[in-house]
Amino acid sequence: MVVTVLVLAAGSSQRLGRPKQLLPYRGSTLLDATLSLARSCGLDQVMVTLGGAGDAVRAAVDFAGVDVVDNPDFGAGCGSSIAAAVDVLDERTDGIVLLLGDQPGVSPATVRRLVDKAAGSPLGVCRYVDALGHPFWFGREMFAELRALHGDKAVWKLLESGRYPVIEVDAEGVVPLDVDTWEDYEALLARDADESQGVSP
Repeated sequence: MVVTVLVLAAGSSQRLGRPKQLLPYRGSTLLDATLSLARSCGLDQVMVTLGGAGDAVRAAVDFAGVDVVDNPDFGAGCGSSIAAAVDVLDERTDGIVLLLGDQPGVSPATVRRLVDKAAGSPLGVCRYVDALGHPFWFGREMFAELRALHGDKAVWKLLESGRYPVIEVDAEGVVPLDVDTWEDYEALLARDADESQGVSP
């Protein structure tokens, strides 16, 4: 089975007011941390979508081993990024693991468990102790649907449509923080500090 990890990082960071992909994090940038996570999962292909602040991101982030997809329509929401990426997937790909570029706290073990449990199914999602959350799994039979996505909540709407069976895969802990605002970023740094001191979230 061939699996692609797709990292969404094309947003314009409007709520934050500066490119969140480039926020300092763990000695590099927020996006570097998420790409390191994606590489460490040991899957077959790592892709990332870029759009907002694309030139600055390309200049600052390490994309070694990563296939970069430019999305000129990034302002239309993450659905447009997914659609753009599906068009240039490795043609052998059997499924996609969808990661958010601003959510570096997802563990490689969570990604691998999602693949193990959801492979062979159209849709998979992680069930954390407090809610459903990323990463998501999309089997090959969903690729045509993904090419037609529009808007920021398109994948959630697809998940909740009831038109396809959805596998929920247990994941440890609470949903990892994603960064949309400065308060989110501060919370992420605070959670990292707590975890480094052995304090549970």
